[in-house]
Amino acid sequence: MEEENRLTIKKSGNKKIGKSEVEKSKNGGRKNIRKNSVPVSHVFEKDSLAVFRSALDELEKGFFKLPSATTSIKNKGEFEKTILKVAERLADNYPYFHPLYAGQMLKPPHPIARVAYMLAMWINPNNHALDGGRASSAMEKEAVAEIAKMFGWEGHVGHLTGGGTMANLEALWIADQLNPGKKVVASEQAHYTHSRISNTLGLKFESIPCDTEGRMDIKSLKNILEDGDVKTVVVTIGTTATGAVDPLSQILELRERYDFRIHADAAYGGYFILADNLSRETRESFDRLSEVDSIVVDPHKHGLQPYGCGCVIFRDPAVARFYKHDSPYTYFTSTELHLGEISLECSRAGASAVALWATQEFLPLISGGEFAKSLGAGREAALELHRRLEADHRFLTTSRPELDIIVWAPKAEAVSKASERSKNIFKEAAKRNLHLALAELPTKFFDLSSAGMEPDRESIGCLRSVLMKPEHLAWIDDIWRILDEATNAILNDERKIQG
Repeated sequence: MEEENRLTIKKSGNKKIGKSEVEKSKNGGRKNIRKNSVPVSHVFEKDSLAVFRSALDELEKGFFKLPSATTSIKNKGEFEKTILKVAERLADNYPYFHPLYAGQMLKPPHPIARVAYMLAMWINPNNHALDGGRASSAMEKEAVAEIAKMFGWEGHVGHLTGGGTMANLEALWIADQLNPGKKVVASEQAHYTHSRISNTLGLKFESIPCDTEGRMDIKSLKNILEDGDVKTVVVTIGTTATGAVDPLSQILELRERYDFRIHADAAYGGYFILADNLSRETRESFDRLSEVDSIVVDPHKHGLQPYGCGCVIFRDPAVARFYKHDSPYTYFTSTELHLGEISLECSRAGASAVALWATQEFLPLISGGEFAKSLGAGREAALELHRRLEADHRFLTTSRPELDIIVWAPKAEAVSKASERSKNIFKEAAKRNLHLALAELPTKFFDLSSAGMEPDRESIGCLRSVLMKPEHLAWIDDIWRILDEATNAILNDERKIQG
């Protein structure tokens, strides 16, 4: 069963196509491969398409009482030409779906999420009111309840959103409704959306300094709390830059004395509560998430969902009273709770709920399950890459990854030179089909003195890799080989220039 549930991208030797085998077609400039040639690679999962057709037929049976009213496609030739042009345009992308894409936080949706989303598109439900999405609204409530249960919450109120930004906005809006005019604080490594949301909502906001591992500095937080104006502390469970997890246990201890609300921005890291290979300190923060007041998690990150799918959950269901509004033209066929009555957003894609429900039905959110194992595999991949980088004299690393994000920089005589070298390695690796990311981070995250690097800048341009695909663990050797080749190529180029 585990093998059936696991999505893998198999490694294979790909044969390159010679120029003589590829010709530009006259109809739109598309590349056509001759029948006797071998494709460059097989990278797209397509078996689910047959299942999709069967499911679409099954869905149609549910409306058998309706008279036929099929919408036909006019001018099928132009229709196909346009779609093929779309396919051509979409090829102008990084290969986010492939294990050699190890840059930004981009994780491909699971095939079951894609199929369920497409299936819902034939109805196109709107999860604002039950009138627009009866089945999908029920599926959303069930899916959100499973996420809440993952954090230890049975009683709760919550819903899906268009993404993490809207989910965090609702959490801070509720915080202000409960404590109007009071200050919101978050670490300087928290997502920028918190300061921007605060500005949008007219909230007072302040950043808290971080320690050398990118986590909120508790001493600095305590000093700010002494002012007595802070009523909401945003705890980041997985920063977007390094994957750092703020020390929740220590922040909860401060709450006992200073009485503030805790919002956990677990948009990136939330699902790691199911992983079994976290460090003791990180695990301690996850184990106490049930004690916070609100949580945001993004299913479109580690939850294997298409964009956009965020989720906000409140521990106290009573906060739903702040959403109350009267709209008789929207809610008129049912006395049941409409999702629009507990959210700031109005129209939302019911397809997102359908895809999430299907994924969680297929891959349950349980410790030791296939979904949980995939998270652990991503972290193990990051730990393995960190071990190799740490042992290599050419690189300087930050602390061990807490989740599945790893950051490093090439050593150089000065920070400015290392920053330039990072950019060059990034470009060279991309030429070899390894796609990393660049990040600008405080130099305090690195031990510059041990590397003999002059701190001529306050921040350092470094390389960053998000190993969030479970397949990354099997591809570490390939990733390391290409990184090694790219780094050597840049260093050799520098030696040639120097003479």
